[in-house]
Amino acid sequence: MKKLEDYVVSIPDFPEPGIIFRDVTSILQDADGLKMAIDALLEMVDGLDFDVVLGPESRGFIFGVPVAYASHKGFVPVRKKGKLPRETVSAKYDLEYGTAEIEIHKDAIRPGQKVVIIDDLIATGGTIEAITGLVEQLGGEVVKICFVMELAGLCGREKLKKYLVESAITYEGK
Repeated sequence: MKKLEDYVVSIPDFPEPGIIFRDVTSILQDADGLKMAIDALLEMVDGLDFDVVLGPESRGFIFGVPVAYASHKGFVPVRKKGKLPRETVSAKYDLEYGTAEIEIHKDAIRPGQKVVIIDDLIATGGTIEAITGLVEQLGGEVVKICFVMELAGLCGREKLKKYLVESAITYEGK
């Protein structure tokens, strides 16, 4: 029987020499791989008390919406600055070269709501760290953060150590 890892295509020396790129699109392209990934995420939230699923664009949408649907919860999108039409709150975070900014609608999280964050990959943890700040700024509580893949060598989990974090696949390297 295949494991979820078997659906991930690893590309050596991309985007630069010494890096192994873990391609999540190979999971998405295979019906069994996609089902296995969504089922793994659903297992991570099974029995958990939460009100809403939140995911960053774009792959957080892909994996978060089916979990929200199957759990009969709403979904909150986190977008790049300037993409949401109503009043927003935003957070800047560091990238390898420069900064980026994300936003959510100001009314997307209500005080006291319990939030599950879902994304495809945790690497350095900067994006999710910024998202947890937005959730808490709006009065929400992050009850769990779930990933399909984790690149443990980039130590992103360190930035999220005060949260419950789970990954379906963990790669020890970068």
